[in-house]
Amino acid sequence: MTNCYRFADVNIRITYINEAVNLYCKDYRTDEPADFAVIIEQKDIDYERSRAEHSGFSDAYLETLAVYRKIAERMPQYDACLLHGSAIAVDGAAYIFTAASGTGKSTHARLWRELLGDRAVMINDDKPFIRVHSDGTAAAYGTPWDGKHHLSRNIAAPVRSVCILERSAENHIRQITKEEAFPMLLRQIYRPADPEALSKTLKLIDRLNVKLYRLGCNMESEAAEISYNTMKEE
Repeated sequence: MTNCYRFADVNIRITYINEAVNLYCKDYRTDEPADFAVIIEQKDIDYERSRAEHSGFSDAYLETLAVYRKIAERMPQYDACLLHGSAIAVDGAAYIFTAASGTGKSTHARLWRELLGDRAVMINDDKPFIRVHSDGTAAAYGTPWDGKHHLSRNIAAPVRSVCILERSAENHIRQITKEEAFPMLLRQIYRPADPEALSKTLKLIDRLNVKLYRLGCNMESEAAEISYNTMKEE
């Protein structure tokens, strides 16, 4: 089975085994000509099973992971990379929260939604694509790989800032340099196995020219107030 889908303004023809892939990606279907093709074979599903924390995952689910991995390997050629983080749009601008797993990215994004109501829209709560333009500005794009809460939309927004979260009893935020942010960004960005694609990914991080912050936060509403009021400033 084959269909074409559009992620981060790139059209990708996917040949898949299980219909679950089409159902998973249905909101991203396109009839436009493909920029490149991805073909999933059983060996790709078997590879995902070898990496999985649990052995009970179905082939259908593992195939969706195989699809995202093959796409992420190719996207640096189109100035885009996959970031493990929560991307939320407020008044048309994207804010991205990234951190080690379990720190509270999704919880903090939820606090923003509670604070800002309908002004805040989730782009993706786990794996948005980030496309870095030649001038260093960037855009965040929704993908169907959106975490356990399944919060995402097929939308895009220009990135205003990226914030690295850390747990703290007291809420505090400061702007940081790219040098300070680089180690965490490198851990959280999908790193392709192909050396050329990896090199391109590192160049995309280096080219990124958006405001960067480090937020020490608890899981209370004040954390959202402090981070939003600081990060919204031009």
